This record gives sequence, structure tokens and C-alpha cells, in this order.
Amino acid sequence: MRPVFAFLLLSLLCACQLNNANVSPDAEDETDNDFAEFDDDFVEASYDTETAENADSSRGAGGDSFSRERLEVPKKYAVNSDEEEDGLVENDDEFEHFQDEEEFEGYDAGDTMEPPIDQKTEPKLKIPNIPLHFRTHWDSYWMEMLMVAGLLAYFANFFAGKTKNARLAQLWFSTHKALLDENFALVGDDGKVENENPGLIKESESLYTLWCSGRTCCEGMLVELKMIKRQDLVSLVAGLMRPQLDQAHIKIELTRGLMDSFVFAVGSKKTISKVFKEYTDLTKFCSLVAKPEDRYNVPSGFGVLSEIPEATSAILESRVITALNKYQSYIDYLHISDQFSGQVQQEEGSTLKQPETRPVLLAGFNLPKHAEMETIKPLLLLIFYLMERLKTYRMSKEAKAKADKNRLRVEEEFLKSTHAARAEAAAQRREDKRKQEKERVLAEEDPEKQRRWELKEQKRQAKKNAPKMKRLAVKSL
Repeated sequence: MRPVFAFLLLSLLCACQLNNANVSPDAEDETDNDFAEFDDDFVEASYDTETAENADSSRGAGGDSFSRERLEVPKKYAVNSDEEEDGLVENDDEFEHFQDEEEFEGYDAGDTMEPPIDQKTEPKLKIPNIPLHFRTHWDSYWMEMLMVAGLLAYFANFFAGKTKNARLAQLWFSTHKALLDENFALVGDDGKVENENPGLIKESESLYTLWCSGRTCCEGMLVELKMIKRQDLVSLVAGLMRPQLDQAHIKIELTRGLMDSFVFAVGSKKTISKVFKEYTDLTKFCSLVAKPEDRYNVPSGFGVLSEIPEATSAILESRVITALNKYQSYIDYLHISDQFSGQVQQEEGSTLKQPETRPVLLAGFNLPKHAEMETIKPLLLLIFYLMERLKTYRMSKEAKAKADKNRLRVEEEFLKSTHAARAEAAAQRREDKRKQEKERVLAEEDPEKQRRWELKEQKRQAKKNAPKMKRLAVKSL
């Protein structure tokens, strides 16, 4: 009896010792562990399980009196024996930490915050407004369409404009070709070997030239057909504000000594005012005639530039006046000069020699708007008539003396304007000559020649620096 009682007392002491060993560490961890509050349920369940196991081991088969419900562990703290490490698998909501106030420090509960996503409800997606394909929204490409339309209009106008200019130029040539063949031996030949097809030469889309030669009274004739720049859309639009016309410019280089010395021009007032400022011969020799309608019977819209009134009256005879009145809308200007040197040079002081002059007959005609080239065919006959007129006309002695005086005056003015430049050029030539002489003397290595050259140079410098004395002639009583 006593051995049995002793064994039971020893078993009770062992169970109490095991219970203290399992409980006391947990109590100490509660003060040190920051997450002890999350493990309350787990500690109670572990304590119940271990107590049941100790009771079974102490009582043996008599441990069936404990209830199975007390030994069951909650499912959320079930131990997974398959894992290498003992861990717990929680089955709570994965967004539970959003509801913890200590998870977000410094966060105000009143601030707006999106609620945690509920797995049962589908999230609301915001779909942006993406434009459809460009084929269904052409209004988004209006700038590109304007650019393409502008390019198409430009190229269409380019091909149409250059075709029309070529057609008008060829029409003028075909209309006047028979008359040109009668007065010139070569028509459309500019003297170049590679010119296999004589005729109009295309300089640009709006400029065509024609060379003619082989006639008395002249060295040759150049015809320039200056068309409106129809191939350029910008120039065409600008022409709406400042209207322009197709023109034919004729330049004939007369034979030297054929005509007398005089300068003359007649044409529309606008053109006459322009050429009077542009061409050197008109600027230096001519003056604008006041009231040319009363003096020379020219049309009211025409102006006259004249050097010798006698020569002007001889050129503007009845036939020429009749042509001016009849073809006033087509005649732009007529220019006759024996001192033609081109346009006015901007820097005359830079040229030390007078520009070369030559006798010319210049004319400018407006082409018909409706391409009726037969209308202006008599104007070419007027040019040939003026050439013959210049060949036979001779001025009086007084007119020739006045013309020679004018040319001498222009030459003196040119010499005065270039005197400083010519003096500087002469000084530079003398300085260059002395340098060459000095280099030649030093190259001979003859001390005597060098000494004589230096003595000569010193005398020259002394004479140059000496004060100049004026000699006065005193008459004897």
C-alpha cells in the first residue's frame, strides 16, 4: 500500500514540475515579446494540449475521461507536420493589416483612404478614352491635309504654268519667224557648236532667248521673252496685287559709226522714270522733257528723255508717232544711245577707267493677254525702220558740237571723281618701282652702287620734305 502511494505522489510532483516548466517561460515572454497579444489564443491551445498529454502519460489508459472537444486544436492554429520547420498557417483575410491602427504610424483616421479591396466584389476599372483609328477621324489630321493640298496645288500650278509659258513663247516665235528670216541670215543661232536645233533657248521656266545675226547696220539682235512666273504660285499670288504682263525685250548692237552721237528714250511715264535712274547714259546725258505731248505729239501717257532736241524731233517723225498712238498699250519703251554702258554702278570711285560704251537700240513690248501675236507683229517692223533711219540721219554742226561738248563734260566729271583714286594708284606704282630697284641693287652686292643709290634716295627724301617756295614774277618799271 505504501509503495503505491509513494509512486502516485512522485507522479503528481513530476506533473506539477512539467506544468511549471511550460507556463513560466511563456509568462516571461509576455513582457518581452511585442507581439504577445497576437499569440494569446495560441498559448491557451498549446497549454490545453500539453496538459492533456501529461494527463494521459500519468494516468495511462485512464485518460479517456477527458473530453475530445477540449483536446481539439482550432483549425486556424493547426500544426503542419509536413513542413521541416514548425510553423502556423493562418487563414485570415490577407488585407487584415489595413485595419490595424498600429500598422500606419502618424496616420489620421479622418483622412480619406480607399477601403480594402473585397475579394467578393469586382474592382472598378477606369478605361481611358482612346481615339479610334484615323480612318474614322479625319478631322484630327486637318493640318497634314492642308499641307498635302498646298503641295499638290503648288506642283499642279508649276506644271501648268511652265507649259503655258512655253506655249506662248513658241507662239511668238512661230508668228515672227518669217519676218526674222527675211531680215537676218541666222535666226536662233547663238554661235555655239552644241546648238543643234536653232530656235528659242530656254534659260528658265519664264525666260526664253533668241539670237539673230547676219544683217547690215547691226552686229546682232537678242530677243528676250520675259514671261510671268506662272510656275511659281507665290509670284502668281503676288501678281494679283501688282499686275504684271508678258514682255519681249529687244537689244540690237548697232555698227560703230553708223549713227550720230545722241541719246534718246521714249515710253510710258512709269518705265521712263525707272530707266532714267537705272541706266548710266540716260542719267548723264539726258533730261526729262516737260510736256512732251505738246512738243513732240507723243501719246498723253508717254514720257521723253532727250539729249539733243534736234535728234529727238528727227526720230519722233510722223510714222513713229502714228505707231506710238496705235500701239500705245503694247509699247513699253524705246531707247537709242551711242554711249550705252549698262546700269549705273554703285561705286564709281573704284573704277579708274571709263566703262566701254557701244551704240545700241533697245525696245520693250508688252505681249497681248489673249495670245494674239499677230497684233504686235508690226512692232518688229518698227524696229527695222528705226535701224534704217539711224543709218541715214545726220545732225547739224551745232547739234554735233553740243553732243561733243556733253561727252567731254562727262569725261571730265569722271576724271574728277576718280582723281584721288588715280593719284593713290600712281603713288603705289612708284613705290613698287622703288622697291624693285632697291632689291635689284642689294642683289648685286656692289658697295659702291649701294652707296650711290642710298645717296640718291636721301636727296629725294630731302627734296620731298623741303618747304615749297612760290616764285613771284616782278615786272620792271
